[in-house]
Amino acid sequence: MSVLTQKETLSPETLEDFLPINGTDYVELYVSNSKQAAHYYKTAFGFQSWAYKGLETGEKDIESYVVIQDKIRLVLTSPLHSDTPIGRHIDKHGDGVKVIALWVDDATDAWEQTTARGAKSFMSPTVEEDQYGHVVRAGIHTYGEVIHMFVERKDYQGPFLPGYGEWKTNYNPESTGLKYVDHMVGNVELGKMNHWVKFYEDVMGFTNIITFDDKDISTEYTALMSKVMSSGNGRIKFPINEPAAGKKKSQIEEYLDFYEGAGVQHLAVATDNIIETVTTLRDRGVEFLRVPATYYETVLDRVGHIDEDLEPLRDLGILIDRDPEGYLLQIFTRPVQSRPTMFFEIIQRKGARSFGKGNFKALFEAIEREQELRGTL
Repeated sequence: MSVLTQKETLSPETLEDFLPINGTDYVELYVSNSKQAAHYYKTAFGFQSWAYKGLETGEKDIESYVVIQDKIRLVLTSPLHSDTPIGRHIDKHGDGVKVIALWVDDATDAWEQTTARGAKSFMSPTVEEDQYGHVVRAGIHTYGEVIHMFVERKDYQGPFLPGYGEWKTNYNPESTGLKYVDHMVGNVELGKMNHWVKFYEDVMGFTNIITFDDKDISTEYTALMSKVMSSGNGRIKFPINEPAAGKKKSQIEEYLDFYEGAGVQHLAVATDNIIETVTTLRDRGVEFLRVPATYYETVLDRVGHIDEDLEPLRDLGILIDRDPEGYLLQIFTRPVQSRPTMFFEIIQRKGARSFGKGNFKALFEAIEREQELRGTL
């Protein structure tokens, strides 16, 4: 049975939570074709039509579709003209996450607190209003070109944000059981992990709750290091990865090469029934990484008793790990765009609060097999 090392602690210190965050408000992706991306996330992942901004709402420069599933909101944004900041972002990075929006009670205070502690401002506190009320938003720069947007919406009753209209369609496939964003992982350049760990500690009051070094996360060929940052109340968790020395190119180096810089590697989204969720996603065409069948021959010796039958987990390729609080079930998609960059993790927690350390070796060997097929290992 796996145990936590002394480097790991699962309870963030909350001596002073000067930046209380209620949860993830939305995640905005810059994509080359927002209309088609919205259809993909609805068809494959079970999101629903929610809100829209574009020519029909008076927006002349961009088009955004908002899709929703339970507490998860994705905003899919494309430019409507050439040679725009969004277009240049897509040209450099491909489709990927631009904005991680955090739901707060006071966006002005959040911006003032973080900029006073050294954050570079992206957008000063701005009141946006329409017939449904008003929202206050403010933003700061983080790693790469990723933005944290603070969103205060206690005085707003509209569908999403001012400037957006309700988006109704006849085509809304059934949910796949995804509930909320569990964590989001950032990949940063060699030597930059501790820089951004300190940023989250000093600027946002986060705590480093788990550290993995290259002894924890390595195979025969590649390695990486990671530190997990958590908000004071534990509702937001951001693992930060950087490459480590290895015989061949690691998955982090591959990401940095193709994304052309630091960025969001994956979104982990939670479900209450991973077998049903992954079965549905697979049937809708979502592709997942597979570990060798031999993984399942000894996994219960390592993790002990679980409630689920092993056979459907083996059939779907779902991984299992345990910590002192319980166990978790997880699986990772292949990249969801043409570049081998961003992907999704599906996770079900049965008490566990960790991140699947016992699965790292098998998972990364599976990723290396994919890299080998791409000729990038």
